[in-house]
Amino acid sequence: MRDSSTLIEKSPYYKATSNDIDWVSKVKMQGQIQKWVDHSISVTVNLPKDATEDLVSQVYLTAWESGCKGMTIYRDGSRSGVLVSNEKKEEITEFHETKAPPRPQKMEADVVRFQNDYEKWIAVIGLLDGKPYEIFTGKADGFYLPSWVQKGWVIRSKEDNERARYDFQFLDKENYKITIEGLSRSFNKEYWNYAKLISGILRHGMPLPFLVTLIENLNFDNDSITTWKNGVVRSLKKYIPDGTTVNTKQECPQCKEKDGLIYKEGCLTCKHCGYSKCG
Repeated sequence: MRDSSTLIEKSPYYKATSNDIDWVSKVKMQGQIQKWVDHSISVTVNLPKDATEDLVSQVYLTAWESGCKGMTIYRDGSRSGVLVSNEKKEEITEFHETKAPPRPQKMEADVVRFQNDYEKWIAVIGLLDGKPYEIFTGKADGFYLPSWVQKGWVIRSKEDNERARYDFQFLDKENYKITIEGLSRSFNKEYWNYAKLISGILRHGMPLPFLVTLIENLNFDNDSITTWKNGVVRSLKKYIPDGTTVNTKQECPQCKEKDGLIYKEGCLTCKHCGYSKCG
């Protein structure tokens, strides 16, 4: 049986991939070829990940000296999907525990309102460095805020041998601080407990798309808590950065492509056909 490497070496395309060719000579070749091109011509030079600044400078300088009309450089790993290496990715086989970052005593928070079973509900989402760290939810009539309040702070206080208390503070229209004490007493205990579980997952760093999917797949017998769950999902989706890719195995319901679903403004959007679904 003939060795496969020997067969490859006999191929006319041997040493002709982007990782094998002489990058500077490729630019010089464009300079020679373009004299026979009436309109425009460009070349993409794919450099290895360890390319030095001197090599990049040499490629650009050669392009200028050769009179090239257009030229682009990509460095391996600088952009996903470009110059993909054949090297196998290292598989994660070890389970790592995480440590939540310490909670500041006063934390910025967003206020998100949603409908739950035809009732008005509210979510207060504590933010650390702009990312969700904790969430409090319940009926809006149990935790009254003026409708124009969209931001504020969650303040944690704890006395010896007592449970921690969380208060909400916001600025009124004249910039006076208004504090509402006891978020925990304002909401139904069942929802409060679920929110504590979600908060624990948030502060330990589970990526939001995975957490959203986890919450979406929770099953409840009670219709009210199911619609509450949907409200929490909508509240958290708004923090998923635009362009975040959904699981590549999940196909678009409209065009059936498996690599097209991304998040955009909290909505699932297909970059191929434009399909969009919110909530």
